[in-house]
Amino acid sequence: MFVVKQRLFLLFVLAAFAVGSAHAGAAEDLKAYVDQNTQSLVEKLNAERGLYDEDPEAFYASMDESLQDFVDFRRIAARVMGRYARQTTPEQRDEFVLKFKRSLFDSYAKALVEADKFEIVVKEATINPQDAGRASVQMEVISASGTRYPVTYSMYKNGDGQWMMENVIVEGVNIGLAFRDRFAQEMEEHRGQIQVVIDGWGDAVKSLNLDKEVDKS
Repeated sequence: MFVVKQRLFLLFVLAAFAVGSAHAGAAEDLKAYVDQNTQSLVEKLNAERGLYDEDPEAFYASMDESLQDFVDFRRIAARVMGRYARQTTPEQRDEFVLKFKRSLFDSYAKALVEADKFEIVVKEATINPQDAGRASVQMEVISASGTRYPVTYSMYKNGDGQWMMENVIVEGVNIGLAFRDRFAQEMEEHRGQIQVVIDGWGDAVKSLNLDKEVDKS
């Protein structure tokens, strides 16, 4: 089940584009915006299913283009690297961002395009009372079998006042932390050779066999 939770990560990364350009000043406005645009997300994903089989590279490019202005992959990747990020050069950080994004698509895309129909319900958006530039959005994905997965994703406003997604929590599991633990494990196994870990990150994720996990719920 934990792998199923991880497999849902990309789905909710994709869902983040639904709130990317919202400048909502209140939680209800933010919730309404997400609710409206989440349906566009599902339609887009359904429309791209055939493209994935015909041309996976085109599918990747299409998804990447949709997400690059709305998901802060650089921020997420830095958190995955954790304290080890301080040991990297700017070039290594850029390289890891690219590898991190690609590993998500390579590991989860097939599971998403082959999934049965699902429904996404936006339940609540909460602006942080101590910091209006941060918010959390409570969502629920309902599988074709009726299984419900509660999901929260964390968002922040960047310097342009644009909401961007920075983390996802699925059924209480902090996915960002899960990947950070994996990175730390790789660093330990490779005795701190950070370039080796970066080079092998895709294989490290693939070794979890996330794309082969079937939700039997």
